Amino acid sequence: MYEYFEGKLASLEPTQAVIDCGGVGYLLEITLNTYEALRRIGEVRVKLYAHLVVREDVQQLYGFYDMAEREMFRILVSVNGVGNQTARVMLSSLTVDELRNAIQTQDVKKVQRVKGIGAKTAQRIVLELVDKVGVVSSEFGVRSSEANTQARDEAMTALIMLGFAKPAVEKLLMGTDWKNADGTPMTVEEIIKEGLKRL
Repeated sequence: MYEYFEGKLASLEPTQAVIDCGGVGYLLEITLNTYEALRRIGEVRVKLYAHLVVREDVQQLYGFYDMAEREMFRILVSVNGVGNQTARVMLSSLTVDELRNAIQTQDVKKVQRVKGIGAKTAQRIVLELVDKVGVVSSEFGVRSSEANTQARDEAMTALIMLGFAKPAVEKLLMGTDWKNADGTPMTVEEIIKEGLKRL
């Protein structure tokens, strides 16, 4: 029904973006990779490719920075036991290329490292999708040199919105010095990815 939304980026959070299209604000659920891409380009006018989910009690829009990520999302949710939220967590933990390569090389352990993915689900994803992901590729090599208290707070908000218990998230993020091995502060993306591994 909706192919994409193009307009003014009214607001941006690690898990959501609002795009103003002619005076109408559309709230789109996004992945961490899309969030980092939007932050990196820093443009007021943006374009997100859309996926609409309709259930009895809710209509939910998902937005993706490029068509490859949307295609991977749609492929993932075609697997029995992989819902929209799980697919979003997977595409927040791994880039499209990382996920595609893991499936193509049948690296079940890498897929299983994503929070919420058990051994059986990881095996099912690999077996069902190994022949379907060859055409899906992307280039999300997104990093940011900015990381501080605000990055930690944004990561905390994102993890809570992804469904993790607030006390557990706060305990993890507040009790750790979020720096890389070389001493540089972690970006929001890096903090969230590390948090997904530890929670």
